[in-house]
Amino acid sequence: MARRKAAAPVNTATSTDIVPVGKGGAFLAHVVGHLAGKALPYAAPWAGAAALPPLVGWATNSMWGDAPLSAGLASAALAVGGAALTGIAWKTTPAGSAYGRFRRAQVSASVAAGMGWLTTATAAGPFGSPVLDAWLIGGGLFAASWNVRQLVRNGASGDVETEETGGMAALAAAIGWEKVAVKSPKGTGKGTVKAAIEVAPSTTVDEVQATAGRAAAALKLPPSGVVITKDPEDASKGTISLRVADLLKDGIPFAPPVAMGLLPTDDIPLGLYADGEVWAINPFAAAILQHLLVMGVTGAGKSEMLRGLVTHLATRCKISIFLVDLAKGRQTVGHIADGIDWLIQDAKEAKRMLRALPAAIKARGDVLASEGLDQWTPDSSLNAVVVWVEEAADVADFQELEETARKARSVGIWLAMSLQRATWTNLSTDIRANLQATMCFGVNEAGDAGFCLPDRVTAAGAVPDWGSDRPGYAYSTGMGIPQDRWTTEVRSGLTDRDELAALVQAGAAYRDPLDRATADALGQAYAQRTHKGTNRTTPGIPAVPAPAALEAAEGPYGTGRGHFAHDHQEDDHMSAAEQAAEMELQEAYDEVMGSIPGDPEPDAPYASLRLEDDVPGDDEDDDEGMEFEAPARVGTEEARHILYTELDTWVQQGRLEFEPADLIPATTAAGRKRPWMQGELRRLVEHGLIQRDGHGSYTILHSPLQPA
Repeated sequence: MARRKAAAPVNTATSTDIVPVGKGGAFLAHVVGHLAGKALPYAAPWAGAAALPPLVGWATNSMWGDAPLSAGLASAALAVGGAALTGIAWKTTPAGSAYGRFRRAQVSASVAAGMGWLTTATAAGPFGSPVLDAWLIGGGLFAASWNVRQLVRNGASGDVETEETGGMAALAAAIGWEKVAVKSPKGTGKGTVKAAIEVAPSTTVDEVQATAGRAAAALKLPPSGVVITKDPEDASKGTISLRVADLLKDGIPFAPPVAMGLLPTDDIPLGLYADGEVWAINPFAAAILQHLLVMGVTGAGKSEMLRGLVTHLATRCKISIFLVDLAKGRQTVGHIADGIDWLIQDAKEAKRMLRALPAAIKARGDVLASEGLDQWTPDSSLNAVVVWVEEAADVADFQELEETARKARSVGIWLAMSLQRATWTNLSTDIRANLQATMCFGVNEAGDAGFCLPDRVTAAGAVPDWGSDRPGYAYSTGMGIPQDRWTTEVRSGLTDRDELAALVQAGAAYRDPLDRATADALGQAYAQRTHKGTNRTTPGIPAVPAPAALEAAEGPYGTGRGHFAHDHQEDDHMSAAEQAAEMELQEAYDEVMGSIPGDPEPDAPYASLRLEDDVPGDDEDDDEGMEFEAPARVGTEEARHILYTELDTWVQQGRLEFEPADLIPATTAAGRKRPWMQGELRRLVEHGLIQRDGHGSYTILHSPLQPA
């Protein structure tokens, strides 16, 4: 049985007399301690003013004040020393802001007043009048002025405020950040220091961003080492990031694929961020497929990044790569060319591909619609397609590129254009507006970065104006990259040729050939491509999907291979070497003929004649009266066959570009004139067999006589 507690003594006092002594004492001690803690910083100036002057004055007067000579010399020395010390205080006190200027004046005045009083006290003694009076009055004013300074620093708005003293406070004072609060600086442990900033209502974060260069200079960092970004939800706040150590300077190794046969929508690791995190892109998984603009000077590292990207894609399924590099294609990607479905190093072939893309875009759109998809996904029967163009302005006109960039996004064609400077003369503003993702490597001028990176990125101080001094370093935006990473430097991995070649070779077992719908739409340009990559269906052997062409004999033109025997069937028995030689001869012929002016005698009487016009006679000609028998007029179907046979002959010879004048012999042989030929060309364009460019010439997409 538990013992009962003893009864408490009866308190006879009334309720108004009861005082909880224990609790009240603790509360009073807490209040006193709190007030003491608050008052202690303000007591230091008073303690110093009360103790130091009389002690120091008594000491100097005791040593030198007894003898007139020693007192005079000591006073003179103290006066000169006081003046020098005041000058040092003036020079060494930062004054980059209004508050800093006030602080410098106060420090200098305090030093001058203190040394002046000490000089007088050394000769006359510290405790006599008026030296004692000056100490009492001046010391009190001195302590009070420093208390006012403390109050202004801790509570007034419009001045730099830091929650922690040290580096950030010194930085704020050094660069004159007025009306800026720098809060909670914290190191990431990966070479970067970050802090929150907040500006007063009378300023903006944009003004703070403009001082990033001064901050970098004050901290002795690279120009790109200070980045100031805005808070997207609060215009008065932002973040400052200081890259105090470069973790990437020794280079980073290439990150191989984590597995073979990944989908195009899996992340593609390309390198590391400055803080050590993985730099990865994912264009095909983004809500909107963003075309890519890559910019940087020669030697900035664009090719290194491209090799790593192509290798990753070449080990995946459901993706095909078209790459145009007229300058150094084999030098850049020759060791991984097997993973590229269509590698183009000839300007004529590059134009064929770009002119064929609109037909492929339309065909892919029809397939996606039939599959019930608004945009490409891995569930589609179509491959994702990457079209990478180096120096795009050299291979196509702006109108073609703009149309392709505008329409290719939803059908799973990712367009990437790489060049040194994306100025309006090299790339139109309309095309650039459709290239919403960016990789900007080193540029020579800071202003050049604005041609590639978004304004909010360059405004934050993310400007890669290091030229070719830091190969592989860049800033990258879009393609699934979080916006808060757009202003962080990246560096692409360093690649090894043998390692990449081995990965591409291993990836052949996983690469899918280009889907039939896209291959058919690309037509002869794709079927006759110079380079054919390898894939899982025929490892190590070029795979050539046979494009479908005109419908059968009952098709829109009423002709077919079965109705009209080809006049050059013997060409099928030519060897590969003979066909290649014939193609080279034809290209040489086209080049020579193309250099001949279209009208060598513009002033001749017959210069303006058309094909259907009669040639005017000349009374002085010896052959006047001679008559030539015109070809007999044939039926419409046979006339078309003559025209289509000429086009098919060119296709078999590898010639896919022509001008209307090239068809004059076939038109004449058919007993027709120019208007009929032009009508037939329009029909061929409408049915997608040929394409007209902006200069009056045509590209053959499909042979009209090739069987379906």
